[in-house]
Amino acid sequence: MRRLLDLVYDAAGYLAAFFVFAIFIVMLGTSALRSVGIPTGGFEEIVGWLTAAAAFTGLAHTFKHGDLVRVELLIGRLPPASRRAFEIVALAVATLFVLYMTWSTIAYVSDSMRFGDMAGGMIAIPIWIPQSSFVVGTILLSVAFVDELVRVIRGKTPSYVAAVEERHARGDFSEDM
Repeated sequence: MRRLLDLVYDAAGYLAAFFVFAIFIVMLGTSALRSVGIPTGGFEEIVGWLTAAAAFTGLAHTFKHGDLVRVELLIGRLPPASRRAFEIVALAVATLFVLYMTWSTIAYVSDSMRFGDMAGGMIAIPIWIPQSSFVVGTILLSVAFVDELVRVIRGKTPSYVAAVEERHARGDFSEDM
């Protein structure tokens, strides 16, 4: 199960990278089209949807690899037993928040489907299509938080802490800035 979850998180990271690359391609294409006088209406919407897709689909991968913002001012100074308890409480609260966010996102996108909402710009497509990346991203983030909570309850080091410690052991402090 561990390997499958890690594979899913990595796949989500690659999907987010694909969306970032797609942004590059669309912007490059838009620039080329504009330079020869071809109108490019609607491409801004596509870039916006791709940006949101990149952000949401990459959340779980980012979280598991210790790249989301964490404030270590308090927790970093606690003794190991207190730190573990605090980590469990923090993960439990965050997990509840992320689960609520996922439920809310699913309800929002479901409403968009049910009411037949269309994108309001130049590209008239059902808005649930670009919104579906929000659902995928929040579901994956929920799974990652539950996974991490179970991991810490079982007494293991959180993945995000292990990832940062591994980078530090290699002398890579670039993500700490």
